Amino acid sequence: MVALAVIAGLVVIASAYVEGTFGYITAVAFVVVTAGVGLGIPTAIGVAVLRYRLYNIDLLINRTLVYGALTGTLALVYFGGVATTQSTFRALTGQEEQPQLAIVVSTLVIAALFNPLRRRMQVFIDRRFYRRKYDAARTLETFSKKLRDETDLDALSDDLVGVVQETMQPSHVSLWLRSDTAPKGEQKD
Repeated sequence: MVALAVIAGLVVIASAYVEGTFGYITAVAFVVVTAGVGLGIPTAIGVAVLRYRLYNIDLLINRTLVYGALTGTLALVYFGGVATTQSTFRALTGQEEQPQLAIVVSTLVIAALFNPLRRRMQVFIDRRFYRRKYDAARTLETFSKKLRDETDLDALSDDLVGVVQETMQPSHVSLWLRSDTAPKGEQKD
């Protein structure tokens, strides 16, 4: 689209320059401004979407990767399954014309494989491209299991600081605990 606008601008400017309407500098300036505006606006939109994560672009990229890979894998499994099943039936029965059994079997295999294969690809892509997020979720899951069994407040505090340090990676971590307060009507020693 931008290339067509630049080419159209060049044609108009070239024809006007040949007729003597514009000077050479004016023609070049017009082409440069047209190309700058034509390329600058889509570039600025792309940078804004990626930088500020507009339109949940991370989720869109993640799903594109998962479902694109899943579609390709399932297509290969399907066509490979149909070919293998047909050749197996042909070898066993000796008939050239096979019933639709090969296609039915392959379709059922694909239906059975869809969710497990999707989960595995999702985990692979999360580990590969979203490593920090995946590690943080796994660390918090491990901490929550440990939290159920821990009764010592000091050990729990140390574990909490360690988990925050590991997952968030801040420059400094501190944990402030409120001191014990006496119930109403009683004074604290």
